[in-house]
Amino acid sequence: MTEELEQMATTVERSVRVETQRKPMPPRERLEQIFEIDDLTAIYGSKPAVKGATFGIYKNLVTAIIGPSGCGKSTFIRCLNRMNELIPSYRQTGTIRYKGQDICAANVDPVAVRRTIGMVFQRPNPFPKSIYDNVAWGLKVLGMKDNMDDRVERALTQAALWDEVKDRLKVSALALSGGQQQRLCIARTIAVEPDVVLMDEPASALDPIATQAIEQLMHDLKDEYSFVIVTHNMQQAARVADMTAFFSISTGGEGERWGELVEYDATEKIFTSPSDSRTEDYVTGRFG
Repeated sequence: MTEELEQMATTVERSVRVETQRKPMPPRERLEQIFEIDDLTAIYGSKPAVKGATFGIYKNLVTAIIGPSGCGKSTFIRCLNRMNELIPSYRQTGTIRYKGQDICAANVDPVAVRRTIGMVFQRPNPFPKSIYDNVAWGLKVLGMKDNMDDRVERALTQAALWDEVKDRLKVSALALSGGQQQRLCIARTIAVEPDVVLMDEPASALDPIATQAIEQLMHDLKDEYSFVIVTHNMQQAARVADMTAFFSISTGGEGERWGELVEYDATEKIFTSPSDSRTEDYVTGRFG
C-alpha cells in the first residue's frame, strides 16, 4: 500500500509540475528599454509606500517584481499605468518615462496610458456579461469596432481560450472556471492591443494547472507584449521572468516603513548569485 501511495504521489507531482520554459535572455546591450523609472516615490496621504526606485524595464521580456508583503510591489506596478491616481490620497514624485515620454506629464491622458499599458488583477474580474461581450468591451469603448468578431477571436486565441469557448461565446463569463476567467481577463486586456501587460499576482488564486496555463501564456506572448508581473511565488518568478526586481522594507523614525528597491538584475543572477545579502536572504527563505 505504501508503495502504491508513493507512486500515486509521484504521478500527481508530475501532473502539476510547471516546467521552466524561459528562453535565454539576449545580451543586455541588445535590449530596448521601454520604461525608465527615476527616483520614484509613491505616497498615500503622508506615508510613503515606495521610496527612490530607479531602474529600467525592457521590451519583450517578462520582468518580475518580488519582495515581502508591504514592500510596495502592487503600488509600484500600478504606477506604471497611473492606476494609483484613482485613489484620492495618492501622490508621487520622480519620473516614469515610457519610450521617452513622461507618462505623468500634464498633457498626457491617463486613459491613453492605460490603453497602451494594460493590467490584469490578482483575482479574475470578468464583467457579468457574455464571454464575447467581455472581450469586446474595451474595443467598443475605444471605438475599435472594425472586424470585431476577428478581434475577439484573435484575443481569445492568444489567451489560449478560443478552443474552449468558441461554441459558447454568448454564455455568461461567470460560468467559466477560475483559470478560464483569468485567461478571459487577459484576452480582454490584449484585445485592445496594448504594448505592455501588467499582472498583479495573476495566478495567486489559481490551482497549479491553471497557473501553468497563465505562465505559458506569458512565454508565448512576450514576442508581442512586454510583461511586468508581481508575484509572491519565488518558483514562479524563477520560471517565467527574464529580469527580476527585489523590493524590501526599510524603516525610519516613529515606526515609518516603506518599500525600497534593493536589487535588479537578470533572474538567474538574482536567484543564484545576488549582489545584496538581503536578496539572498529573501530568495532562500531566510526572511520574508
